[in-house]
Amino acid sequence: MTNHIHLVKLCVGVDSVEQLAAYIEAAPGETRGHTTRMWPKQEEKLLNGGSLYWVIKGVIQARQEIAGLEEVIGADGVRRCRILLRKPLIRTANALRRPFQGWRYLKPEDAPADLPKGRENEPDLPGELAQALAEIGVI
Repeated sequence: MTNHIHLVKLCVGVDSVEQLAAYIEAAPGETRGHTTRMWPKQEEKLLNGGSLYWVIKGVIQARQEIAGLEEVIGADGVRRCRILLRKPLIRTANALRRPFQGWRYLKPEDAPADLPKGRENEPDLPGELAQALAEIGVI
């Protein structure tokens, strides 16, 4: 039995892993934050080796290790959670995901594997092709 859990989140406004990677690398420091409205109830498990898996164009394609959670109070006075994510972006095997709002927990046994050494810098497949291959279990 594992003692950690992951998150999965849609990467809105990003068209490719390369675009997300460039955005991440441009951020200063060793971590970057992603702010969300809800605070994860399974905080302890997330901080015990969890990652945030990014869904790009309907397919999980990459992940980032979760470094921490911090409270952020917005200009509207609402408490939010900033998920601190380590660099670099880690490419994963493609896994089809239906659209959803917010984030969802992802059990370690359901998480796609990291791409093997040498494949992590391969260019993205076109979105429709990646989705079709993921649907039939090829990638």
